[in-house]
Amino acid sequence: MATSLSSDRYDVIVVGGGHAGCEAAASAARIGAKTALVSMRRDMIGAMSCNPAIGGLGKGHLVREVDAFDGLIGRASDAAAIHYRMLNQSKGAAVRGPRIQADRAKYRAAIHALLGAEPQLDIVEAEATALDLASEGRTVRGLVLDGGDRALAGKAVILATGTFLGAKLHFGMSNHAGGRAGERAATALAQQLYAADLPMARLKTGTPPRLDGRTIDWASLAMQPSDGGDWTMALATEKRENPALFCAITRTNAVAHDIIRASLDRSPLFAGEITGQGPRYCPSIEDKIHRFGDRDGHQIFLEPEGLGDPLVYPNGISTSLPEDVQLAFLRATDGLEQVEIVQPGYAVEYDHVDPRILGHDLGVRTMPGLYLAGQINGTTGYEEAAAQGLVAGINAARLAAGQDPVRFDRDDSYIGVMIDDLVLQGVTEPYRMLTARAEYRLRLRADNAVTRLTDKAERWGCLSSRHRAFAKLRLAKLDTVRGVMTSKIDADAAEKAGIAIGQHRETRSLAEWLRLPGATAGAVRAMAPELRAISDDILDEAIEDVRYAPYLERQDREIARVGADERIRIPETLDYAAIAGLSNEMIERLETARPATLGEAGRIPGITPAALAAILVHARRRAA
Repeated sequence: MATSLSSDRYDVIVVGGGHAGCEAAASAARIGAKTALVSMRRDMIGAMSCNPAIGGLGKGHLVREVDAFDGLIGRASDAAAIHYRMLNQSKGAAVRGPRIQADRAKYRAAIHALLGAEPQLDIVEAEATALDLASEGRTVRGLVLDGGDRALAGKAVILATGTFLGAKLHFGMSNHAGGRAGERAATALAQQLYAADLPMARLKTGTPPRLDGRTIDWASLAMQPSDGGDWTMALATEKRENPALFCAITRTNAVAHDIIRASLDRSPLFAGEITGQGPRYCPSIEDKIHRFGDRDGHQIFLEPEGLGDPLVYPNGISTSLPEDVQLAFLRATDGLEQVEIVQPGYAVEYDHVDPRILGHDLGVRTMPGLYLAGQINGTTGYEEAAAQGLVAGINAARLAAGQDPVRFDRDDSYIGVMIDDLVLQGVTEPYRMLTARAEYRLRLRADNAVTRLTDKAERWGCLSSRHRAFAKLRLAKLDTVRGVMTSKIDADAAEKAGIAIGQHRETRSLAEWLRLPGATAGAVRAMAPELRAISDDILDEAIEDVRYAPYLERQDREIARVGADERIRIPETLDYAAIAGLSNEMIERLETARPATLGEAGRIPGITPAALAAILVHARRRAA
């Protein structure tokens, strides 16, 4: 909507104080853009709406990558962590996932402190009512607040509205507008986006009930202690700050399942009240019981929400069943016989924009100056949201400064994998990052994010002086270790260091010995005493580099081959309907995604090699 309101002026305006919005605002401000973060409630900025945990398989990789750009999520996680766990510890380093359980209050306080330290960032407590559009109705020039009482002028606006856009909460068969329990939905903004003919759809997510931990029989349950060691989510964090708490595990049973089955007629999901598609990898407990009827139980991870907070999050049983049904099936579960519910579980149904309308910079192609990040793009998870916020914040700041957009690539980051998947393939359910989505995951380890991405972060102006100094020192130490890798070590010294040398009695380089079982940071120091001052995490990264080297060389050749297609540009105005041999479905998908290169076109589902050949012919004709 075009307005003539007097306005405060900013380079970048961010709507939403969740993980995407906070990361977007911080990254834009860190680069130097004068930035406003708009939230309906200042006190809820940085709130963990659902699971009080950060990281996991694929997700932990995203956290480390955002951290490599001096982001917030890793540092806030360490400030709040009360339980550490490295998932897939027994598997290869490429698929290990660092995960922490957080104290909710400490996490939110850490985010507030980190945002408060950004001199270029203002917090604006208001409701974002509408985009302020130029007279032609497509170029964004700011934001209207509180129904038109005030406006902010800006060169770029980032919408990071989470589940608030046109949102509806479902508690059993009752429902009302709202983006989170006790908070209003962003209804007016959703209506404007529909009116602007952006491709929109509905998705659904849910949360489990919050339990009073004082009513749980902890002594009867299997306990899950925090990992030992000293690893942290942000690699620059010097030590773990908080006491570690135990989590516990219980399991639903046949009695609980029968209670749920008998109540499905009171479930909004099964009664047809919820039409949005939910996440396949995190279904509600009622959906699990219905879909996996042969299972005799489903695990429930009981996760404390804070050091001084009796609330417990029962991970694995998100639900929108009525509260009496929730209490009944919980009390049929071992260890929860006397449990009390503090906040019942509920479902949230909300609007999202088809991400195929976006470029790899997360800018809306049809509305210059508008960027989208987080669940508005059809994703789920704090980590996915934070990573998108980083991308949108960087590019919005660059737009405001008159600079070209930048992008993450599939071969350099999980962030690049996620963005590429979203803008080329779209979503049919909430998108969740998985290690299996990355074809080059052997090179995209959680432990080497700083090594992979510092150069980009430095070139794009994303690093504070503090983080720049940390990254520079870490990379220098890693270079020192790599320099020693060619040192010759005899078999006796290797065996004494704990290497399982087997029949190998010849003298070998340190790198060659480290490909055998028994290679640890301690073994490296024993064979190369000059490295004794290097920390375990740097030595471990160097060891994994050596182990993966033969496979990485093979992937490098594949990346070079794929790169040839990425260099073949497709004209932005290419008329796919005029290309003989393309089906209507192919034409629709290509027109929606508008791939910039032949490589991007090849990653769109359903585009065949023959179709790519036809596109190539037409693209070359246009270029001639």
